[in-house]
Amino acid sequence: MADHSPIEWTEATWNPTTGCDRVSRGCDNCYALTLSKRLKAMGSAKYQTDGDPRTSGPGFGVAVHEDALDVPRRWRDPRIVFVNSMSDLFHARVPLPFVQRVFEVMRETPQHTYQLLTKRAGRLAKVAPQLDWAPNIWMGVSVEGPTELSRVDDLRRVPAAVRFISAEPLLGPLTDLNLNGIDWLIAGGESGPVHRPVDPLWVRQLRDRCGEAGTAFFFKQWGGRTPKAGGRELDGREHSAMPERISAGTPLKA
Repeated sequence: MADHSPIEWTEATWNPTTGCDRVSRGCDNCYALTLSKRLKAMGSAKYQTDGDPRTSGPGFGVAVHEDALDVPRRWRDPRIVFVNSMSDLFHARVPLPFVQRVFEVMRETPQHTYQLLTKRAGRLAKVAPQLDWAPNIWMGVSVEGPTELSRVDDLRRVPAAVRFISAEPLLGPLTDLNLNGIDWLIAGGESGPVHRPVDPLWVRQLRDRCGEAGTAFFFKQWGGRTPKAGGRELDGREHSAMPERISAGTPLKA
């Protein structure tokens, strides 16, 4: 849990689960995997479960944290919360009853707005009917390139108040992306020592497509050796649009 987040499109993070496994090329340079290894070495209790070295790593094995469930109830001020910045709530090894408990906490704290993001869109669509989709829950899927577009079809089956796409790291053109039913799109380039550069044309295409569809567009970063290395201006300006549908009492980040 973090009271404040450096992620531009949220305000806080909450990690009732930690750990994950690589499932697509967008995971190749996963920041959470690298950070988990560091946190394990520092003795952090939440990061002592090791994952399969072929798909995960030290401190990055999937673990659920009962003691983290009540954290949002202790936050007095409304905030926008990214759920599981260090995991994927819809990983197969996160039991459905625990996922349901996370959703119960979100329903019982309507002063906050919750943002969930997954690469496991198939499981998301499968279990969605068994979850309580409160109005303060936003649901998104990662789409790194054209081979991941099917995740958007699964997302459209989910009765979330806000549906969004994270095209980060953007690794290819999303020429065939259909934004029907999608409220928000975040785009961004990859960061890290071995980052893969993003083509400005891909980003411009998404910006223009969002404008045509009425989908809010947020450009997070160009990427580079560090997340901030390339800045976040696109054609001379920053794009920081957020969905209009946001739970009552929650401030939008400027």
